[in-house]
Amino acid sequence: MRRISYIRVIGAVLIIAMLSVTTTYAKTTQDSIDDAKEQINDLKEQKEDAEKEVDDISDKKEGLESDLGELNTQLSDIITTMNEIEADIEAKEVEIAQAEEDLAAAQIQCEEQYQAMKLRIQYMYENSGTSAWQTLLASSSISDFLNRTEYIVEINNYDRKMLREYQDLQRQIAGQKQQLEEDKQELLALKDENQENQDQVNTLISTTKQNIAKTDEELSDAQADVDELDAQIAQMIEYEKQLELKKAQEDAARLAAIKQQEEEDTSGVTYVPTDSDVYLLGAIIQCESGGEPYAGKLAVGSVIMNRVKSSYFPNTVSGVIYQSGQFSPVASGRLAYRLSAGVNSECLQAAQEVLNGNITVNCLYFRANNGIIQGIVIGNHVFY
Repeated sequence: MRRISYIRVIGAVLIIAMLSVTTTYAKTTQDSIDDAKEQINDLKEQKEDAEKEVDDISDKKEGLESDLGELNTQLSDIITTMNEIEADIEAKEVEIAQAEEDLAAAQIQCEEQYQAMKLRIQYMYENSGTSAWQTLLASSSISDFLNRTEYIVEINNYDRKMLREYQDLQRQIAGQKQQLEEDKQELLALKDENQENQDQVNTLISTTKQNIAKTDEELSDAQADVDELDAQIAQMIEYEKQLELKKAQEDAARLAAIKQQEEEDTSGVTYVPTDSDVYLLGAIIQCESGGEPYAGKLAVGSVIMNRVKSSYFPNTVSGVIYQSGQFSPVASGRLAYRLSAGVNSECLQAAQEVLNGNITVNCLYFRANNGIIQGIVIGNHVFY
């Protein structure tokens, strides 16, 4: 626990009275710095959301472009199939036309064979003792006529054989023609089906292209939001630099009083860390000097522990860190985020070393080194 003499307490009161005016002014500037940092963090969060939206829209666009590629492939396949079907239909039409010609030729040959057969029979009967016309007219049919004409049995058999062959050929060609017609109808139905598929794919392609165009607009708007937030963040960072400069000037004006604070003898003050001090101290070290060298991390932790032992500041690690207007990561919410997200091992190690007594600087303040304040420079910070 802290052991401070009455003389030190009285001295502290006097110094606080001397610094009351400049401290109030400095606190006002620090509040502005904290507000600026908080706005920057808010803008960065908005930027992260905007960038995520850009990524989501980009993924959506990639998906649509992939769909469009697949649709174009489908359309190409359908067109290829349509061309094949149309070629098959043309081939079937040629085959049907040929079948019609063959059928007509077979009919002519069949008729010619029949007429030739009748002429031969007529000739044979006219040259026999019986009138061929009488024999023909007396017959009830060609079969009856042939049965009566035993004289021409062999010729009749030949004629009947040829007639059957031509008739069979006629039936065969007619059957082929019918099958070709059916094949053609199937091809026409398949063509209609593919035409419907082609129309559907064309509609999908048109819709997908419209969606891609719409996505491009959304992506452009989202990227514009990111760019605008970038510009706002840049402006706020520049504003924060100006505030830091102003705060450094204020601290430089009261540097003598700060040095007097640091001259306080705290050698007799002891502090027993709590279980949560290592993690909390590591978190503020990471927020304030996460990108600084290890020596800078130790120095930040040393400043906090120096304040814990000083009579001008709270006497606990949490009290010092959460003291109003002192550490901007507290006001901006970065410390809360770090506590939730986790602290890296290097910052935890630095915190543990400091709590174990490795105090590397005898300072109560630090800030970005802008050349205004003279002190111990470690990395991008000056300790004073």
